[in-house]
Amino acid sequence: MAAGKLKAAILIVSDTAFKDPSTDEAGIKLENVFTNQGNKWDVKYTLIIPDDVNAIQQHISQCCDDEADYINFIVTTGGTGFAVKDRTPEAVKPMIDKEAPGLVYAMLAASLEKTPFAMMSRPVAGIRKKTLILTVPGSPKGAVENLEAVIKQLPHACMQAAGVDSRTLHAGGIKKLEQEAGITGQPKADHHHHGHDPGHSHGHSGHIIPKAHTKPGDRPISNDPRAGPTSRYRQSPYQMFSVEDATRLVIEHTPSPVPVRMPVDGALVGHVLAEDILAREAVPAYRASIVDGYAITVSSEGPSPKGLFAVASVSHATPGQVPPLEPGTITRITTGAPLPPGATSVVMVEDTALSSMTEDGHEEEIIEILTDKVRPDENVRQVGSDIKYGETVLRKGDEISAVGGELGLLASVGISEVMVFEKPVVGVMSTGDEVVEHDRPSDLRLGEVRDCNRPTIMAAIRGWGFDVVDLGIAKDTPGALEHTLRDAMRKVSIIVTTGGVSMGELDLLKPTIERSLGGTIHFGRVSMKPGKPTTFATVPFKNNAGDPETRLIFSLPGNPASAVVTSHLFLLPSLHQACGISPAGLPQVVVVLDHEFALDKVRAEYHRAMVVSKADGLLHASSTGGQRSSRVGSLKGANALLCLPAGDGVLAKGEKVKALIMGRLLGQQ
Repeated sequence: MAAGKLKAAILIVSDTAFKDPSTDEAGIKLENVFTNQGNKWDVKYTLIIPDDVNAIQQHISQCCDDEADYINFIVTTGGTGFAVKDRTPEAVKPMIDKEAPGLVYAMLAASLEKTPFAMMSRPVAGIRKKTLILTVPGSPKGAVENLEAVIKQLPHACMQAAGVDSRTLHAGGIKKLEQEAGITGQPKADHHHHGHDPGHSHGHSGHIIPKAHTKPGDRPISNDPRAGPTSRYRQSPYQMFSVEDATRLVIEHTPSPVPVRMPVDGALVGHVLAEDILAREAVPAYRASIVDGYAITVSSEGPSPKGLFAVASVSHATPGQVPPLEPGTITRITTGAPLPPGATSVVMVEDTALSSMTEDGHEEEIIEILTDKVRPDENVRQVGSDIKYGETVLRKGDEISAVGGELGLLASVGISEVMVFEKPVVGVMSTGDEVVEHDRPSDLRLGEVRDCNRPTIMAAIRGWGFDVVDLGIAKDTPGALEHTLRDAMRKVSIIVTTGGVSMGELDLLKPTIERSLGGTIHFGRVSMKPGKPTTFATVPFKNNAGDPETRLIFSLPGNPASAVVTSHLFLLPSLHQACGISPAGLPQVVVVLDHEFALDKVRAEYHRAMVVSKADGLLHASSTGGQRSSRVGSLKGANALLCLPAGDGVLAKGEKVKALIMGRLLGQQ
């Protein structure tokens, strides 16, 4: 590896160039960058591909996944901007095993020195198996600038990715590495003595200015629990977000889907494919009869045979060999059975008559065919007429539904395992000293409430098709809450809590997340009714192997209606995003109001409602009753959330509004 050339590939992502290769200018310029590095690189090929996620991923896989003959370095050019069709980063990111943010930073820094518009690029860099992958802009100038910014360091990176011993590579230290790469180390400024004007100099004591290492926006803004109730905020310090902006933050900070391999069985239901599926077998795999009747030979030049024929053999829809059809004979055949060699068509049993039977009376001997109108290939399913060998039967992003069609399709073409996106495991806990188990047999004491949030949300998560872990009830003490959360992060990737997010002195979730766990609260208030104190945070975490990961925490209000509504609005889209389901979140429909609805003057309301289909062909909505956030009864029978805007007055009966569907739609009895 160290002595030979490194293999490179250039992928030009452009619909325009794919249709007319003469329009491409970036390919030859990138090849020149490699050539200018001397004898280090061998550009195996430059390929133009369409701006399509599947096409990009397919070609990257071909370059990376053959352990015996892989490409050391792939550079893609094009599709990294903000245009609707720019999807190269989205295609490359899921394929990367290890990210390389340093290369991204180096490219952006170099380009920003040339133009501030470099910030409009979205580069990706990382390693898949033993191949380094880099995306650069589609403009020839930008592509060259980005590649030249890192090209000298790439041989070292590629050799490490290929598995060359790091100790051997690093023998001699940084100076030797810089010399081999042709890089001159930057001289360091001498801060010990320098003159501002003749006769003036100073050392460290007069030069160092104290400097904070964090920005004000990065520091905790939650209450300090140690300061006591007299020091708590009287108004929330958290910015108020709209539901739409809060949802965007959830999607943005939810980790990308992770591909895993699973067998094709019932456990696959609810998963999303992480790859295109090609048929391993044709369906049908043999020429088959579509009726019960008799296999015959029909010439394309004349009428079909008519008259008396001996039944030479029988073909059933069971495995086994079928003897060839001899001239002047026919084969009795059943639906789905293979045609014997030499047969071209099947005449239906309805177009025949029994002429004679064997002596024992058990079998047909002579059959009379009553028609000469049978055409070649009539009543025959040809090989691959349903599905051709190698045909794409399912695509990446398709969901395996409980209806069974996708599972049946996979089974029919001989697929036993598929790559799907892994589903996250969710943990649910309640918080508060006042909360007791819902099934505790003893009566409630003054101030106690039964925990209805945890079983309700856990049931919803299972209904969405995700595994859930019961994390119990956490007490209102900082140490206990921190311990419970740290323990939960070792078990699950997404944590849902209810309670403890308002303004009380014992509402400890926000300070515990920020001050104890080192997490980031992305929003702590949402302009909605119910659910205003809803909080979403991410917490850095290292798994057992020491690899950095991210845990998500959804801290929902303690009032039952608020907890259920916000779990549907924020938790569900995150779960969908994490496992590749698109579009993420509840399906949206338009409904007709069956009575008037009062509007909240300040906040948008997500009103619990029952939606039914009526004889007029429209969906109609009616309220489930009082909408107070603590009122559990408002959830009974609710299968939708009406999206009511903030405003004065009421929405009249008969007006149409948007609704988010939570449950099964029923027709009015």
